[in-house]
Amino acid sequence: MFELVLSGRKKFEVRLGNMKVEEGDVLILKECEKDGPETGREIEKKIGFVLNTKDMDWWTNEEKNENGFIIMGFKE
Repeated sequence: MFELVLSGRKKFEVRLGNMKVEEGDVLILKECEKDGPETGREIEKKIGFVLNTKDMDWWTNEEKNENGFIIMGFKE
């Protein structure tokens, strides 16, 4: 996924909704080997849009579980 973000093809991130994220925040993505250590490469992306599925009412509470998910769109 790191390469997709680096190339510009992937313009969003999905995470568990167990953290507070707001538009304007900077997300630091660190590349990791598959099931291994970090490579040392990082990308900083400014968050331009945040959507927390926990706040949406079209899924049941069971489906959303405790935190839901956060979908973050990156600003260019």
